[in-house]
Amino acid sequence: MSQSLFQQIYSIVCQIPPGQAATYGQIALLLGNPRMSRVVGTALSVCRDDAVPCHRVVNRSGGLCDAFLPSAGKRTGCFWSWRGCRFTPDGTVDLTKCRWSGPN
Repeated sequence: MSQSLFQQIYSIVCQIPPGQAATYGQIALLLGNPRMSRVVGTALSVCRDDAVPCHRVVNRSGGLCDAFLPSAGKRTGCFWSWRGCRFTPDGTVDLTKCRWSGPN
């Protein structure tokens, strides 16, 4: 995987404001290739920069990747700090209410 591609992914993810979420596919689409959602997931799974809010990217159902669940470690503590993000009764992010509309 290209390091510059990962940096592009991180740059997009850093634009997602608190209280909003994007999907892996949405990030891939913003990169110009809607079939790269797995690459987005890979990039986020290896990201060690706490400034990149990886927890704000969810799957198409609004679920968090196992690596970003609260029990997965210290980097996920910021998951609980989402202000204004709504969750469904099954614990997934309510994308109808808090899906990020993309960069301005």
